[in-house]
Amino acid sequence: MSATDRPPAPVALASAVWLWAAPEAATALATRDLPTILRTYRRLHCMNQIALAEVLGYDKSYVSMIETGRRAITDISSRRHIARRLGLPPHVLGVTDTDDAEYLAMLQFGESTVRLAELARQSGHAVHAVNELWPLVVRLEARAATGHAEPDILALLARARVALGVSLGTVLPEERLTAATQWTGQALTIARHLDDSGFLAHTLRMHGNELRKAGDPAAAVTHFEHALELSADPIEQGATFALLCRAIGELGDAERFDTTLAIYQRLLDRHAGSGLLFHPFTFREVQLRGLIDTGRPAAALRLLGTEHVAPAAPQWHIIERVTTGQALTLARETTAAETTFSQALNAAEHHRLPHQIQRALRALTKAGMHALADEARAALARVRALLDAP
Repeated sequence: MSATDRPPAPVALASAVWLWAAPEAATALATRDLPTILRTYRRLHCMNQIALAEVLGYDKSYVSMIETGRRAITDISSRRHIARRLGLPPHVLGVTDTDDAEYLAMLQFGESTVRLAELARQSGHAVHAVNELWPLVVRLEARAATGHAEPDILALLARARVALGVSLGTVLPEERLTAATQWTGQALTIARHLDDSGFLAHTLRMHGNELRKAGDPAAAVTHFEHALELSADPIEQGATFALLCRAIGELGDAERFDTTLAIYQRLLDRHAGSGLLFHPFTFREVQLRGLIDTGRPAAALRLLGTEHVAPAAPQWHIIERVTTGQALTLARETTAAETTFSQALNAAEHHRLPHQIQRALRALTKAGMHALADEARAALARVRALLDAP
């Protein structure tokens, strides 16, 4: 069997990420010069010519001649073979591939899909966002895994992964939230290699929040702090401080929570709120929950009496209703708490937000509101059934 007849070696996505994310690799690939590409590939993968020859199925002397330009590879089959073995898109070696004809269309379609999915999630339709993002992610991963890991494809894949993870983190019940962290974590793997500090900060922020929701607030704090180091935009900083306050509150550190919340407040005072997280309504909910988590129910109850603006999105109204219900139960305001929780449960079921139903269920069980707790369990069962339906 000749080298060109051998089946292609499987290409790991992690390897493709590392190769294509390196600026040196991008420069070499842009030349379309096979000797330059081979030398760069070896250098980035810490390989000598013998190791590269084994991957390609060639003699070491043959690889040496290619790299020095003493042997030109002009036939399409050999160039396609090299591209397959090294996980390179065929077009960088001058070989036309049927998939490449759809390359630009895929990028344009993918960018639009991610943007629309994010808008759907933010407007309370996270299930729709998941349904839109899933086919895109599968298609992008299939392309990357077969060697078509162009920088634009990797960047789009990272954005799609983080959007999918956050959307899943919105609609999945707590016991399945690790699936959301896996997707945002995979996005972070790529984002660390891309030359885009803004996107890296965004991915750190989103992955950190999924870690917090999955029960690891300490790891979340580390990710949020790293995101703040990378963020220069006050709106991005404000969004990060909102999530950082949440995580610190869950750790029970009252002093640090107050200090961090004060920074969040100063940013809001200096800049108009924007988005779901850098928003006066969100600030109030974060403060309320933090006071509860750090053992200050009296202060939380006083905050309930203050005025607040409308939420930036439907799910934030639901989140706030659950938090308000928690504060009312701590203050033994049973009737008001039942009314608030009923509102939250109805809306959470309508928007398919099992995590918020579970938050309410814990508070209701702890407060001994058994009838409403049973309603919460029934609502949770119905949402789970919908999510598990084919």
